[in-house]
Amino acid sequence: MKIIIVGASGTMGTYLSNVLAKEHEIVKADRNGQEVQVDITSTESIENMYKTVGPFDALICTAGPTYVGPWVNLTDKTFLNGVEGKMMGQINLVLIGQHYINPKGSFTLISGALTHEPQKNFANASAANAAVDGFVRAAAIELQKGIRINSVSPTVIENSPQYFPFFPGEMPVTMKQLEYGFRKSVFGANTGQVIKPY
Repeated sequence: MKIIIVGASGTMGTYLSNVLAKEHEIVKADRNGQEVQVDITSTESIENMYKTVGPFDALICTAGPTYVGPWVNLTDKTFLNGVEGKMMGQINLVLIGQHYINPKGSFTLISGALTHEPQKNFANASAANAAVDGFVRAAAIELQKGIRINSVSPTVIENSPQYFPFFPGEMPVTMKQLEYGFRKSVFGANTGQVIKPY
């Protein structure tokens, strides 16, 4: 399979790129352009990525910028970080990508447990995650040509210890659990599902 990984230079993206490259053709896409450059806050950039890559079988997105910080600093402008990044960025990957993906392909987006278990400093991420999960459920009943879509919704991950203090009492998701959550979405038959890899 030809799989695009958006956010390929991040913690999750790097891990998934390495393990899936043993079995499939991986196209690494991110803002820095290690293979293909893409800024998911720009529809023009997304379109250019798809034109560069050509037909593909699956897209995994592990990118999704949001505002993280104290509630008192949350304004309409800072809130747009999550709206334009994690929410619309991922939605646009699908809206544009549906015209380039092969029949019976799949999209896998990233959300998170913050949707249902909010933590301090993450109101923006909680809202964006919920929007992504809602979009996945709705898109699944309208996408054409057998195209599937799911989201993977982890809690804090083991390879990001800098976030542990923000998630008191949460058992970190292992990279292997995360990997198999994405495998379930990409290689399974499910669609419209929010996959919790824990």
